Amino acid sequence: MDKETYQQKLQAQLDQWKAEIDKLQAQSREASADMQAKYQKQIKELREQRSEMEAQYDKIQAASAEAWKDFKTGADQAWDNMSNAMKSAWSRFG
Repeated sequence: MDKETYQQKLQAQLDQWKAEIDKLQAQSREASADMQAKYQKQIKELREQRSEMEAQYDKIQAASAEAWKDFKTGADQAWDNMSNAMKSAWSRFG
């Protein structure tokens, strides 16, 4: 996979995760006070992980055509962490 294709894949996934976090935020407004606190904690963690993923995206975007692969490993790990966190959130609240 080349750099441009990888960036497009990352950007699409970042957009999807943002939409999913927004859905959780909307659901939290309808939850009881106790559940709202749990939602908010999870949403905060998801936003932090998404920010880490965005940082990896920015590094890849700024990297040269040869150097971007050095950042791909970190981005792949951040991707896996975010995917697992989203699955966990949806299993808990979805």
